[in-house]
This record gives sequence, C-alpha cells and structure tokens, in this order.
Amino acid sequence: MMQKIRKYENSAEVLRILAHPVRLGLIETMITNGPTNVTSMYEEFKMPQSTISQHLSKLKSAKIISGTRKGLEIYYEVVDDRAKSILSTLA
Repeated sequence: MMQKIRKYENSAEVLRILAHPVRLGLIETMITNGPTNVTSMYEEFKMPQSTISQHLSKLKSAKIISGTRKGLEIYYEVVDDRAKSILSTLA
C-alpha cells in the first residue's frame, strides 16, 4: 500500500501547487504566449508585481516553470508536461 502512496506523492504535490486560480492563469499565459516576463504578467493580471512573483516562486520551486534571464528581465516558461496536460484538460 505504501508503494502506491509514494508513487503519487510527486503528482499530488504538482496538483497542490496548481490548485490556485492565479497560478493556473499564469500557466495558461505562459503556454499561450511562450516565455513571459513578470512585467507582462502583472500588467495582464492587474495585480501587484510582488503577488505575481510569489506565485511564480512556488511554480519554480516545484519545477513546473523555469526562468531564463535576458538582460534585466527573466522570462518564465512552463517546462512540466503534466502541468500543460492538466491545463488543457481543464480548458
């Protein structure tokens, strides 16, 4: 029984991180627009940059997204195929 539980621990963590409407919206934006910087995201979502950054931090620590620096900006993109699949299923 414990093997079955352990098998799903990582998937459950991804689902827990994605279980927030703002994070789902950020994932959708990155999938639709490709690599996106924080400025574009907070302008689109009409939220403070700090709020967007906190959500991005959670997504990045779960390895759902990655960031690439271009000059002064960091562009984030979805790198976890499970997250892409989950979002396409929800849409």
